[in-house]
Amino acid sequence: MENSTQTATPAALTLRVEGMDCGGCERKVEAALGRLEGIQEVSASSVTGSVKIHPQQHTPPSHETIERTLNELGYQIAANDENDAADASPAHWWRTAKGRLVLVTGGLLALAFVLRLALPTLGNWPFVAATLVGLVPIAQGAWGALKMRNPFTIEMLMCIAALGALAINAAAEAAVVVFLFAVGELLEGVAASRARHSISALADLTPSTARLMEESGTREVSAASLTPGQRVLVRPGDRVPCDGRILAGESDLDESPVNGESVPRSRAPGDDIFAGTVNLDAALEVEVTRGAEDNTIARIIRLVEEAQAAKAPVARFIDRFAFYYMPTVVGLALLMAVVPPLVSTMAWSESIYRALALLLIACPCALVISTPAAIAAGLSAGARRGLLIKGGAVLEQLGKLRLIALDKTGTLTAGTPQVTDVEDWTTGQGENEVLRLAAAMERDSSHPIATAIFSHAQQLGLSIPQANGNRALSGRGVAGQVEGRELSLVTPRHLAEQVTLDDVLTTRIAALEEAGKSLAVLVESERLEGERPLGLIAVRDEPREDARDGLSALSRLGVQVVMLSGDNARTVAAIGDSLGIEAHGELMPEDKAQRVRDWQAAGRGPIGKVGDGINDAPALAAAEVGIAMGGGTDVALETADAALLKNRVTGIAELIDLSRATLRNVKANVALALGLKAIFLVTTALGITGMWIAVMADTGATVLVTLNAMRLLGYRFPPALSHRSPGPNYRPGAPVRDD
Repeated sequence: MENSTQTATPAALTLRVEGMDCGGCERKVEAALGRLEGIQEVSASSVTGSVKIHPQQHTPPSHETIERTLNELGYQIAANDENDAADASPAHWWRTAKGRLVLVTGGLLALAFVLRLALPTLGNWPFVAATLVGLVPIAQGAWGALKMRNPFTIEMLMCIAALGALAINAAAEAAVVVFLFAVGELLEGVAASRARHSISALADLTPSTARLMEESGTREVSAASLTPGQRVLVRPGDRVPCDGRILAGESDLDESPVNGESVPRSRAPGDDIFAGTVNLDAALEVEVTRGAEDNTIARIIRLVEEAQAAKAPVARFIDRFAFYYMPTVVGLALLMAVVPPLVSTMAWSESIYRALALLLIACPCALVISTPAAIAAGLSAGARRGLLIKGGAVLEQLGKLRLIALDKTGTLTAGTPQVTDVEDWTTGQGENEVLRLAAAMERDSSHPIATAIFSHAQQLGLSIPQANGNRALSGRGVAGQVEGRELSLVTPRHLAEQVTLDDVLTTRIAALEEAGKSLAVLVESERLEGERPLGLIAVRDEPREDARDGLSALSRLGVQVVMLSGDNARTVAAIGDSLGIEAHGELMPEDKAQRVRDWQAAGRGPIGKVGDGINDAPALAAAEVGIAMGGGTDVALETADAALLKNRVTGIAELIDLSRATLRNVKANVALALGLKAIFLVTTALGITGMWIAVMADTGATVLVTLNAMRLLGYRFPPALSHRSPGPNYRPGAPVRDD
């Protein structure tokens, strides 16, 4: 046992880090911790304010070593209580370390101006003092990064610029620069904190307490202590504290916190319900099916956190660009300081001043944070609306999809047969009489067609009699007595073996079967006349209510749609025709995967595959993006690249539109960050703008791109895409025209 314990790979360690609010902070933390002995991989996220450490197998570093390293960089490890962390609201800015630095440097700067006016003989010394005091925490961070062999940090550039300004007798401007830097850091921290709080608010969906039902009565316990098999009471107005199954009671539940569905859904005994949903009408007795650490909300949060840690390709490109960008600009600043005085009459103080300003504007914080902030906001916006996306790479790829292959059963259709036609052939009492007698025959059967017939009769409020002597006719149907009449419910094939049908009925049966419907014929056995058909009931797994809206939305986004199904070709073709899409039936799981690969080879991709995550697994893996339908099932959350908790076809278009909105946000952020830098690099090099403008441009751009990214948290799917159906000229797989 001891040997196995020593050789086991240590679990990854996730720490919340205070003060890590920008892309530059991420790189400093990753570089410093990555050099520690015993650490295999480090991933820092300024958006979530956390760092994930993967230790090596034999020599993981101690917690004290990690904490000391972070402290040297100027960061603090936050409290380890995850529940407190999730529930905490953003602290008031003046209570943070960055807020206190702003107050101190601002006060010293104001005092320096007052002293200059009151005591001119003091000269620049009040500004020198204000600069040095405000520079102390900045210098500590720069020195910590330098010891970790990371000289190219904003803190180092700030120290060089401020001390250089003091050296060329620009003390007042140095003090202003230090103050503005502190303000910019504070604004970055506030923006990041608000984004972080909005994301972590998912944890607030689960109540902290639950009403546990025991033999002695009901008592209040911590929701985190619930275990599978226990029973809880959920009163009207309460949030459901666990994933569970209803044992008693029937009520409408508001499931929008979990799946984004705005319309409450009726839930009855035997139905599964999810933590975080709201009970609206009546008390429910619920059996716990998952512990708190594995309920739907916990898994969503875990998925979002993992997704945010996975950088998108565009984010990795920006990181590589920033890695080379910083040394390049430092070299340009050095040339700016040295070359002009040697080749022109520019004074050394002027060239050095411009070079120092150039160093300040060069910081790539805004550029580096532009992409991960937008990606994280997009992932969180999706999760809050029942659109779960596993990482930035998937989010980026979704917007590029050009072909979507959908499963039929449970994806485009409801997954359960429904009665579509009821015909009275000879009873003379109408369709309801045929349905009433057939429902009596199927009362005790669990066959999907029997269930559909019985449920349809109940929905119509028919009085269903009791059948006697029911017996199964193997492969043909069922027979029995209803109200003293000998009846059977059989397939058309079996009926053709017993009686000769006229051409009208034969044609009608053929038409219904051609439409992909399963038929059950009600037959009465009479002693004198023999078998007499009374009527017919047709059932089919019909398209979901939102299927046409979902396909229309995909068409308007320019995405082609194809249906792949293992069902018989006739049924698949009928459903495909009714929806106006290309359809392929009688496909095995490996056949679906091969179709996807063939389309990829033909250049029809990138391709997304939508299915239930089980029999579609090969095709889900073969496609560029696999999307699972399912209301919070394990398969939906764990097997595919993305999952639709709404379990609606319109969610596919929402995923694609969210991806495109996120990528537009990323492009706007990159353009904003690079555009501002380009402008101020030129104006600084020409001497038009000074150091304090450079600091404002850098920190201001960082705040702007963060705020722009946070707009995605309020993303709404455009109604124009989700509520318009294809027109009469719609061609399968072709975009729908607005005209």
